[in-house]
Amino acid sequence: MGRRLTRALLAVAAASLLGGCAVWNSIPYIGGSSDKPKPAELEANPNLLAIRQAWTTSIGKVDFPLSVAVTGTTATLAASDGTVMALDAATGREQWRVSAGAPLAAGVGTDGATTAVVTRNNDLVVFANGKEAWRQKLTVLSYTAPFVAGARVFVLGADRSVAGFDGATGRRLWTQSRAGEPLVLRQSGVMLAVADTLVVGQGGRLAGLNPLNGSVRWEAPVAIARGINDVERLVDLVGRVSRVGDSVCVRAFQAAVGCVDAARGQVAWTQKANGSEGVGGDGASVFGTEADGKVIAWKRESGQRAWTNEKMLHRGLGTPLALGRSVVVGDAFGFVHMLSREDGTLLNRLATDGSAIAAAPVVAGNTLVVVTKNGGVYGFVPQ
Repeated sequence: MGRRLTRALLAVAAASLLGGCAVWNSIPYIGGSSDKPKPAELEANPNLLAIRQAWTTSIGKVDFPLSVAVTGTTATLAASDGTVMALDAATGREQWRVSAGAPLAAGVGTDGATTAVVTRNNDLVVFANGKEAWRQKLTVLSYTAPFVAGARVFVLGADRSVAGFDGATGRRLWTQSRAGEPLVLRQSGVMLAVADTLVVGQGGRLAGLNPLNGSVRWEAPVAIARGINDVERLVDLVGRVSRVGDSVCVRAFQAAVGCVDAARGQVAWTQKANGSEGVGGDGASVFGTEADGKVIAWKRESGQRAWTNEKMLHRGLGTPLALGRSVVVGDAFGFVHMLSREDGTLLNRLATDGSAIAAAPVVAGNTLVVVTKNGGVYGFVPQ
């Protein structure tokens, strides 16, 4: 009963009616007082991985579900005030900076030439080589970075409808709607391409769509709605995902982690998991963070648990990144932890500006790029 109540309260905190509400990134305490659980004390930094800060810059505060986009050695990111910036990850040098003209709800998506964001005014704004090309009014809210590929821009709505737009003109090409959910998550969903299929998260299912017309090619259930009310029945796939070839591994909010064969549209495995952040991974493993701060590795082939790190409990961990021999994960206190991919032990810890890590870390070329909620942008490179 306690676990059921906990999940219901978490869902209330993270879900909203389509009108929108505040986003909760940490776990409320369920107990006899209003005190939150005390974050785990940090263990001594062993400095077993040689890495240094190469540069830092700033973009502005980030309080929306930012996705940092990488094309080659360029990282494209955005701030809540509508600023969109591309920088050379090797040097931290700004390549271009523009404004969407309004605060942002989602971004960034890019193919290197065309870049797209969504404003809180429900405008899809598209830039070509750093200059605004067009904008289109959306009919639904979106908290997921647009996906740009094949001279098209795709938008995943908060109600998990999908729309395709011509990348050059902004003409709406098609819309694929589905039965709306009473509650939706105000955080990034799932949208990516696997071969010639647009793969999206819709409720607890991963769906493969024809990008030319939006028709459904296959559906694979990762989690099934359960419970007696709308809150308990809330189930949704959250970004980011781990893709290796045709294997796409995802998290269903506070329910499960699973992998799907996107070539056949079949579920390979699912495991119960109690987290709200996306997953990272490599060819051998899938990495995720639980709501209480555990970091877990599952074997990609079978879903069997490989290891668990319980030394960062209640530190507000985000989405992990597999990088070299490490698993990189940021926390709510501005630290970036680098764990061993083999057993989850700490290899190194990096400090930023003390504010929460705002987006899943990314690697561009030889540089690890980290963005904080206060707008700090950091580049770390091997020594």
